[in-house]
Amino acid sequence: MDPLAAHDVGLVRADNPGPFSLTGTNSWIVGRDPAWVVDPGPALPAHLDAVTAEVQARGGLGGIALTHDHPDHAEGIPALRERFGGAGAPVAAERGAVELPLRDGDRAGPLRALATPGHAPDHLAYVLDDAVAFTGDAVLGFGSVFLSPDPHALADYLAGLERLRALPLQLICPGHGPLVTDPAAKLDEYVAHRRERERLVVAALDDGRRSTDELLDAAWPEIPDVLRPAAQVTLAAHLDKLADEGRLPYGVQRPRWPVSPRG
Repeated sequence: MDPLAAHDVGLVRADNPGPFSLTGTNSWIVGRDPAWVVDPGPALPAHLDAVTAEVQARGGLGGIALTHDHPDHAEGIPALRERFGGAGAPVAAERGAVELPLRDGDRAGPLRALATPGHAPDHLAYVLDDAVAFTGDAVLGFGSVFLSPDPHALADYLAGLERLRALPLQLICPGHGPLVTDPAAKLDEYVAHRRERERLVVAALDDGRRSTDELLDAAWPEIPDVLRPAAQVTLAAHLDKLADEGRLPYGVQRPRWPVSPRG
């Protein structure tokens, strides 16, 4: 059986592929009579047409759950609501002018919010019946995410991954990329990846490297130029964690923040 159908979840992928959005932004439609939409995605008419059709086939729109407010996830909210009569369906999110402001553990329709800051300070994942997690940009279908250097971002991000790992998940529905059918393995991979990046940063610092470019070359040697600004952002989060733990040497150049990438 289709693993999504087994949980009554639908997928509509936006046609906005790119280095940060991978194959495009995933909009997830959950349940029916009425349905909830996780991340309406960009304001592309064809994408919103497809989301609308899926929601109508499921008995109407009950609400919108937003993982975080980056445009490729949130931009389509006004147009989608307009297609269902304006302000009738509530928007649930961690911040912003929303009808259902959420904190960790709060519910939005059939979904339970789980705080997963790191990529963005307002980032939430949504859990359905402890079996399916809609992870936005906290966990992708392939590749890794960039982290914003907000206070305690990396430590909080790792804590969020560990909380997801503790659940008996059967599926991860990411914000970008393919469905994840082995959540435990993916989450273990994500934690191990982030720990390995930290090891590489610490080794570079122990080697006497202090500039942003030197640290990026050492800890992100494979990164293409288009993703180097995102790696710079994530490096800042790693340095903040080391500083919080008293492990950051004197004289390290701190990456410029903010920079432009948003995914």
